[in-house]
Formats: sequence, C-alpha cells, structure tokens
Amino acid sequence: MPAEVISIVVLVLVFLIATLTSVHMGALALFAAFVVALAVAGESTDDVFGGFPGDLFVVLVGVTYLFALARNNGTVDWLIQVAVRGVGGRVALIPWVMFGVTAVLTAAGAVVPAAVAIVAPVGLGFALRFRINPVLMGLLIINGASAGGFSPMSIYGTITNGVVARNGLEGSPLLLFAATFAFNVLLSVAVFFLFGGRSLLGRREGEESAPTPPAPEEGGGPREALPGPVAGGGTAPAAAPGRPGGPTATATRPEGAAGTDDGGATAAVEEERIVLTRDRVLTLLGIAALGVGALAFGLDVGLTAISVGVVLSIVSPGGAKGVVNQVAWPTVLLICGIVTYVSLMERMGTIDFLGGSVASIGIPLLAALVICVVGGAVSAFASTTGILGAVIPLAVPFLLVGEVGAIGMITALAISSSVVDSSPFSTSGALVVANATPDQRDLVFRRLMVWGMSMIVVAPLLTWGILVLPGWL
Repeated sequence: MPAEVISIVVLVLVFLIATLTSVHMGALALFAAFVVALAVAGESTDDVFGGFPGDLFVVLVGVTYLFALARNNGTVDWLIQVAVRGVGGRVALIPWVMFGVTAVLTAAGAVVPAAVAIVAPVGLGFALRFRINPVLMGLLIINGASAGGFSPMSIYGTITNGVVARNGLEGSPLLLFAATFAFNVLLSVAVFFLFGGRSLLGRREGEESAPTPPAPEEGGGPREALPGPVAGGGTAPAAAPGRPGGPTATATRPEGAAGTDDGGATAAVEEERIVLTRDRVLTLLGIAALGVGALAFGLDVGLTAISVGVVLSIVSPGGAKGVVNQVAWPTVLLICGIVTYVSLMERMGTIDFLGGSVASIGIPLLAALVICVVGGAVSAFASTTGILGAVIPLAVPFLLVGEVGAIGMITALAISSSVVDSSPFSTSGALVVANATPDQRDLVFRRLMVWGMSMIVVAPLLTWGILVLPGWL
C-alpha cells in the first residue's frame, strides 16, 4: 500500500477511535504522527516536532489568556453593554454586528485568523450574556471573516488573484469578492435560522426568550450558565430564574456592576450599568494595541496577546488570579495534535498524491468538482492561505484548455476552500471552541465539526452547480 494511502487511512482511524472511545483526539493524533513518521515516512522525531504548529499554539493560548484577564476585571461585560446599546437592545442584531465587524476587518487587509481572534472572545461573551447559541455566534463571526477575505486588498484575495495572474488565466477580482461575500451572507442566513436565530427575533435586552430555555442540542440558546470558570476567563454568572443571563455581577467582578432583581427590563439595565475603571481602561487600550499591532503592523497575534496580558498582569495583579487555568488546554492539545499529523501528510506528499489523482480524471467538469472537494477537505485541517496557493494550480491544465470557465472555477474553488474555516481543526474554528464556556465547549466542538465536515461536500456542490456547471463565467 502506498505511504500516502496509509497516511489517509490512519487519519480516518484517529477520528474513529477518538469518537468511539475516551481517548483524546489530539493525543491520539500526536501518537499517530510519531508512529507513521518513524515507521512509514522514514522521518525523525525532529521532523515531527518541525510540523508542530507553534504559531497556532501561541495564538490559542495568548488570546484566551488575554480575554480571561478582560473578563475577570469586567472589561468584556462593559463591551457587551456598549454594543447592545448600539443596536438598541435588539438581540437578534448582535450576531450580525459581529459578522459585519469581522468582514470589515478582513476586507481591509486583516488576516482571517487575526480578525477572528480579536472578535470571537467578545462575540462569545455576548452569546453567554444573552443566551445566543454559541455555534450561531461563532459561525457568523467566521463567515464574516470569509466574506471580507477575498476583497482585492485582503490576504485571500491577493493570493488568489496573484495565482490567477501568474498562470495567465482570466480573472475578475471584483466578481470574486462579490460572489464570496454573497455566498457567506446567504450561508449565514441559513446558520441564523438553523441554530436558534428565530427565537432571537423581536427580543430585546432584559426580555425573556422563553419560560424554559431550550438545551443547545435542540437548536436554541446555550444551557443555563453555572458558576465556574469560563473559556474566555472569569466566572460564569448563575442564571436567575425568569430572566436570561441572570445577574451580571459575580463574586470575581470588580466594582461597577451592581446586582439586579427581577423587575422591569429598563430598570434592570440601568441598575446593571457598568462603569469604566482604571483596569478596564488599561485592558481596552491593550486590546486596541493587539488589534493595531496585528492588523496594521502585521505583529503575531499570539505573541502580541500574551505580551499585552503579561503587562496587564504586572500592572493589575489582582485580575490575573486563576487566568492560566482558564486557557483552553484540551482544545490546544486537540488542534495542535491534528495539525501536526496533517503537516506530516503534506511532507509525505499526500496532498500532491490527491492532486495527481484528480488530474488523471478525463472529464473536466467532474475534475472541477473533485478539485473543489479536495480544496475544502484539505483546508478544513490546514491553512487556507497555503491551500489557495497550492490547489488552484491543480485546475490550471484544463482551465487553459477552455472547457471549464476560469472565473467560475476559481471562484468556486475559493469559496469551497474558505467556508470550511468553520471546522474546529482550522484556526478560526479552534478560536471559537477555545472561547466557549467549559460546559459548552464539547457541544460547540461537535457542532462545528459536523458543520465544517458538511461544508466539504455542500459548498463544492453548490458553487460547482451555480458557477461552473452552467458555463456562464
């Protein structure tokens, strides 16, 4: 059996064993990478360590560390209050605000994972406070990042348009941007109604969503939050009977957030008004520094987040208590283990093997569909930025022949390779999982895995049927 096939079979076994047993998938993936590297690929342990995603590790740890501090000192609660008042208290608009913010950031040139890393912790805080399904919030943030990701100024757009130009293919940067944006908007509308958005319509801050909130498995908002540490930091508020989200003041929250009763919504909002303190101002400045550093100066998100967190811990040590314990360590192990194994597969030539198999297909339209599926499948476990530059050339030979429209094919491939960023094994999906509360993290991981894996098939079929098959582009 070829080594490339063995690596694929082992990856499937990792998923099956981890699903059917209690073995941690990340640990199992590291074990598989070690065994396959030595027994099949002829690599050393140094090669295995070379494939460990140190940058992703630091991003996950750094972002959750910083926003744990922000939640501990009440900064996240202040941000939530400001954002909700900005939309007039209309809860249904909050996920769409997050969609728009990430879309603007990536369209202006931000790297997709960087934009998600900045917005996801705040968005998941909104989800906890207003009983919005965290999967709904997370997917709209990721889709927003993908929607803006193919603007002519963005990283994805620059890479895609550059590959098209270098290979002498017909391209349309504006159509690529418009098509990817429209697809992600429509996809987000479907997400909104599939994951409990209907129950948010007409709701305002402080209003009950239902006498008894639905469990997450039923497609509604998150479960009632129990006191205890949450992924983004701090302590989750206990849900008070009869009102969503319960009191916002907790034992770990500093001054400025008063307790509430079950009175009218307006009175409750006024009583809960959170004021800016010295620590919160410093935290806001730190988050702003993270955004400016990552988006304007290209600084590493993870290292910048840890740096800001360390400075805040030194300036205000009281807010740093228990922060390290709130880092999503199981998620870090899971994502880094899988990515390490996928890196081994890339070094073994498994991706090139799949590309060669596609190239041997003699039916151009079928080959186009298969390439879109391959692009989505690989991108769900690896860097979309790298995949765009590697997968598009697979389509060049038959695109040059002219049997398949170049613009439609490139656009379909771009969409298929980017919407799978919702997979929990991609950086964006991993950030959403890491910032979910501990009691919801497994559920969010499973839902994102199902959604991300379904997009490997659904997105290529839809884009192929709309953009490639008719031959109008």
